[in-house]
Amino acid sequence: MSAPATPATPATPASHALRDNLTMLRRNLLHARRYPSLTLNLLLTPVILLLLFVYIFGNVMSAGITGGPADRGEYIAYIVPGILLMTIGGTAIGTAVSVASDMTEGIIARFRTMAISRASVLIGHVLGSVIQTLVALAVVLGVGLAIGFRPDATPLEWLAAAGLLTLVSLALIWIAVGMGLVSPNAEGASNLALPLMVLPLLSSAFVPVDAMPGWFRWFAEYQPFSPAIETLRGLLMGSEIGTKNALLTVGWCLGLTLLGYFWSKARFHHEPGQ
Repeated sequence: MSAPATPATPATPASHALRDNLTMLRRNLLHARRYPSLTLNLLLTPVILLLLFVYIFGNVMSAGITGGPADRGEYIAYIVPGILLMTIGGTAIGTAVSVASDMTEGIIARFRTMAISRASVLIGHVLGSVIQTLVALAVVLGVGLAIGFRPDATPLEWLAAAGLLTLVSLALIWIAVGMGLVSPNAEGASNLALPLMVLPLLSSAFVPVDAMPGWFRWFAEYQPFSPAIETLRGLLMGSEIGTKNALLTVGWCLGLTLLGYFWSKARFHHEPGQ
């Protein structure tokens, strides 16, 4: 007489959520691979700016910053951290456009009728965008190294820099998801998320805050990008970071992540017509 079959262990809610998150992550990565034009267009902007400022303005800018002879190499070391943060802002715009497209094309309405974790739709977008952002950062850093960027960082500082870039990516992407959810269409999402590319231009990415007009200096110093750029610059170049910059960076990242998460969650769970 055969032994009775052992009943299968039912899946837990946590395992269901993990499976749904991975499914949505795979969907977004496949979507990005099949339609790479948006990612490439957003990636070209920081690369072009890097080449433009280094080869056209590099000597003049370095002389103005240091007060000494023109040295393009010094300006490369100064500008690359800012360009890396600008790259994150650019890829976050792509996230906002992608989320808005999902909302307007009807796929979200279909997901709402399926037996899946609702949070997985947003988490899939966020995780997929973080992965794309890290790949874009590697490309921009590779271009920087090719044109003469020579970091002076220990392995621990490289690890801290990678953690910082990931933390900033997570914060800006959650904000971008919220922007995509409240936008009427993809074009509106792109316009709404444009400050994520503009703010780095108004930071210490290209010139020191001390060189800016006094009335503007306070904003440039305390807006989210400047502390992150100064912290990343210190990690990569072995210079002084400062407790203020480190605390401001962590504070901005945690605050923006929480704001973006709860904003996105509230908007996503808001049923159409309500």
